[in-house]
Amino acid sequence: MAAVLEVLAPGLLTTVQDAGRRGFGDLGVPISGACDPWSLAVANALLGNDPDAAALECTLIGPELRALGDVAVAVAGADLEAEIRPSGRRVMPGTTAWLRSGEVLALPSPADAGARAYVAIPGGIDVPAVLGSRSTCLVAGFGGFEGRALRAGDLVLAARSAPGSGWRDGLPWPGPHTPPGGGPVRILPGPDSNTGLLAALAATVWTVSPSSDRRGVRLIGEALTTVSTAGERLTTGVLPGTVQLPPDGQPIVLLADAQPTGGYPVIGVVIEADLPIVGQLATGDEARFEVVDPDEARASNLARRAEFEAAVGALRAG
Repeated sequence: MAAVLEVLAPGLLTTVQDAGRRGFGDLGVPISGACDPWSLAVANALLGNDPDAAALECTLIGPELRALGDVAVAVAGADLEAEIRPSGRRVMPGTTAWLRSGEVLALPSPADAGARAYVAIPGGIDVPAVLGSRSTCLVAGFGGFEGRALRAGDLVLAARSAPGSGWRDGLPWPGPHTPPGGGPVRILPGPDSNTGLLAALAATVWTVSPSSDRRGVRLIGEALTTVSTAGERLTTGVLPGTVQLPPDGQPIVLLADAQPTGGYPVIGVVIEADLPIVGQLATGDEARFEVVDPDEARASNLARRAEFEAAVGALRAG
């Protein structure tokens, strides 16, 4: 396919991400993929793409992208004040927009809430698949654009020349375009947890550390160093959403680029429905936890999937 966008400015950290590459943890390969899979799926659905198609993940300050021809885009996730230049037309999260040749889509500002926005194009972004995924694995340097973040001068190719049926300029997503924040992140007890540890974890209001990245959200608060499980243990498999407790007593919630094994105690695991909330946490945000049982976790996951399918159905019907 022909290039549809040229990167004029790359933003703080803009990468190609899809739903991730699974099944290679035994080889030491992270899952990668979107930190907020809900917003990725929303952006794709607005253009009639598969929900796990590759899109741009834009962190805090997004890129400036010049249209090399007329092209449709969709934006979801955090509001980075996306606009079309030179007209200044705003593109709100959870909507589509038509870029005329030569116009620029810019996402210039940090969000008031959330950390990551997603920009989709028709059919998804066309880059080579590596181990079955087009996601960028920054820690290993492969996938996406040569395993790196976007740079000025990069050309973005679309896998399809036009958006899917039902698309129109300004099409709104019929539901929440980003995961709900503000409430506690729900977790299941981990293999190294106990009642006192979970109570202390849930009673603390944690602050997101500046050292957080796509590997994990590092939290700052009253250290859980008095818990007997603090320290290291035999290495075991971990996955995004795992809540680890290092020796300093400050929890880490693993994200998409996390290593597939770890030696810190595992005190909890974020339920699938709340993983997008964790993926939108930014430096300085507050985070709280609530312990739930497997039945509630399962019901929440099913409800979230049903909500998405209902919104896709509404798009197609409208």
